[in-house]
Amino acid sequence: MTQGQVVIVGAGHAGFTAAASLRRNGYAGAIALITAESCLPYQRPPLSKGYLDGLREDRLSFRPEHFYERKGIELLRAYRVEEIDRTAKAVVPASGESLRYDHLILATGSTPQAARLPGNDLDGVFRLHRRADADALRERLVTVSEVVIVGGGFIGLEFAAHARGRGKNVTIVEAADRLMARAVTPVMSEFFLREHVSAGSQVLLDTPVARLVGGDGSRVQGVELHDGSLVKADLVVVGVGVRANTGLAERAGLAVNDGVLVDRCLRTSDPDIFAIGDCASYPYRNRRTRHECVENAVGQAHAVASTLTSGESQPYRRTPVFWSDQADLKLQIVGDFSGSDRTEVIGDPAGRSFSVNCYRDGALIAVESVNRPSDHVAARKLVDRSGCSSPAQVEGS
Repeated sequence: MTQGQVVIVGAGHAGFTAAASLRRNGYAGAIALITAESCLPYQRPPLSKGYLDGLREDRLSFRPEHFYERKGIELLRAYRVEEIDRTAKAVVPASGESLRYDHLILATGSTPQAARLPGNDLDGVFRLHRRADADALRERLVTVSEVVIVGGGFIGLEFAAHARGRGKNVTIVEAADRLMARAVTPVMSEFFLREHVSAGSQVLLDTPVARLVGGDGSRVQGVELHDGSLVKADLVVVGVGVRANTGLAERAGLAVNDGVLVDRCLRTSDPDIFAIGDCASYPYRNRRTRHECVENAVGQAHAVASTLTSGESQPYRRTPVFWSDQADLKLQIVGDFSGSDRTEVIGDPAGRSFSVNCYRDGALIAVESVNRPSDHVAARKLVDRSGCSSPAQVEGS
């Protein structure tokens, strides 16, 4: 196989891992890694965890600058790709010369959903997605006292735990009837609701937000709820889900539907273009899905690197793995609970150490664990194995 130039658009976990894995696997062709940000490629999960607590910037970066030079990876920073010219096989930036590719990997990730609320542009309203967001939040947290989180997903709850630990008054406003509804079972939602409430947060479920209210100088002062009541706030973090960054693929005429559509080997409708990570919609258990997690991004990057190095297409088969750190609670998830028809609890939720096993047609399809790492390790081996129908298999492995 001719190992031509690989261009990777996006330098998060998926893009960085693809570049590094290609070199590790012996790929001899040129590699260009593109990021729209001006800083070195960095990890995003710590932004709502350790980075807010003071994790050093150099610990956030995947590798120091000399790594890219040593590996022969051309790192293009502050480079914003506007178009893909599939005829010329080149990516076209907002300004400057086009960059030609033989193989293109889209690792464009996802962007926080706009809440479409009046007042989104007020001073003191944040999202937590990029390093710049976390930097601004760290600075602002010093001077505020009333924090409102709009959205009860992983990032919102992680930030709530952090703000509470900094002595702030925290209110969590969630439009759905339970926390983390897309990600976890009702049992797990109820557990985390009790934990956040007992730790001092006010949690409002089934509560849509009408608008964000500002005062003099356009500084946020509160969150108006759908019933007209007002929650006082001098800092608001909006975390209401993300959408796949598909604009580049759409403009290039690639197949898109809630993500860039790829086959089992992560090829798009153009065989010279792959998509990986949060932006990719791939076949999983006879349906299409996007799994927004590091494990998925890294696994897909390894699969594409293996395909390009060996010349033999490598199907992607990994089971998704998620985690969330909220104060002293570590939630670890293997698999996807959606479609489960039975759940069983192992351990004691009251003791803050337990697991929820999720089954479909007698097969174990997902395991959620809180402060129970041995269950998580066992689940990574057992989920998706046929005939695994006994919770004792997880508990005793």
